[in-house]
Amino acid sequence: MIIAIGSIALLGLTLGGLLGLASRYLRVEGNPLTDKVAALLPGSQCGQCGYPGCGPAAEAIASGTAAVTICVPGGRAVVEELASLLGQAVNLAGVAEQAPTVAHINENLCIGCCKCFKRCPSDAIMGANNMIHSVFADACIGCGKCFEVCPTECIEMRPVAATLQTWFWPNPAQLSA
Repeated sequence: MIIAIGSIALLGLTLGGLLGLASRYLRVEGNPLTDKVAALLPGSQCGQCGYPGCGPAAEAIASGTAAVTICVPGGRAVVEELASLLGQAVNLAGVAEQAPTVAHINENLCIGCCKCFKRCPSDAIMGANNMIHSVFADACIGCGKCFEVCPTECIEMRPVAATLQTWFWPNPAQLSA
């Protein structure tokens, strides 16, 4: 019994050491600019930019195949930071600054068609076919995809209400202006 335990432990240590050496010497270096761009993006994985998530969008922005203005949830602040990181001049006239929103379903109008349920990238909508749906607000990323496909217009995008977790002290410079 002790010999079996010892041999499995020795095998585990040997294979672990080989994996450690392989990760050190066979590592593929990525673009460090991609990591910096990904850190600036909001990480909501909403797909509003046309890419399946923030990682592929960061790769496209870093390689120059996508504009720095593609991130809709990031707003002007993210566009300005991306432009300064990449050394690009950007026209902010087409970038709208919007407050964060979450979806809300009016249960009196919902017919349970499941179109919104299928489009939600974060699975924030709960319900079943021919049943009333509701939104789990903590999971909603405010992408508005459900709002676009609702045939009864029972979904509205509401601003995020301030809670103890989201409230912040306003900047004193903004109060005096």
